[in-house]
Amino acid sequence: MNTCESNMQLTADVLAERTLENLLAEHPGELVRTGCPHLVCTMLPSHWRSNKTLPVAFKVVALGDVMDGTVVTIKAGNDENYCAELRNSTAIMKNQVAKFNDLRFVGRSGRGKSFTLSIIINSCPPQIATYNKAIKVTVDGPREPRSKTRHHGLHPFHFGPRPFPFGNPLDIHAQRIAESLPFKLSGRNF
Repeated sequence: MNTCESNMQLTADVLAERTLENLLAEHPGELVRTGCPHLVCTMLPSHWRSNKTLPVAFKVVALGDVMDGTVVTIKAGNDENYCAELRNSTAIMKNQVAKFNDLRFVGRSGRGKSFTLSIIINSCPPQIATYNKAIKVTVDGPREPRSKTRHHGLHPFHFGPRPFPFGNPLDIHAQRIAESLPFKLSGRNF
């Protein structure tokens, strides 16, 4: 590669990076980079409930030329659930945007685990991007950590020893037995 070609390549890479940075700056907290420099997507919530509609429609935005009508597919997985069940995971590219109406994560990612998304654009050649640690999916969705919600002894279904409201029942029973004996027990104060 001669100097002129390398300068053009460097200029194209710098221009693409600036375009991406400007796009992300225009939509702070909405779009996120993927593993492919020519694709960005909607930022997902960090934790979500299984089979529940996302708060906003998931979109994939192509920064390069992708023909209208190109099929875009989302796959999700991690080391425990390599192919999670998704609903409405296919969309059609229109004006460089594929909008997934009502994308749902049915398969759960596991305790403390997040899914990585694979975004597959069925162009020629195909483009594949990853969104690493995109979303944690559980059966009950986001909640307070257990250490904050556990109130020892105050939980309505708390099992284990509970204080007897009228003193220890064994002490009361022992006192009745001691009172009925014809002699006094030393060392016990009832």
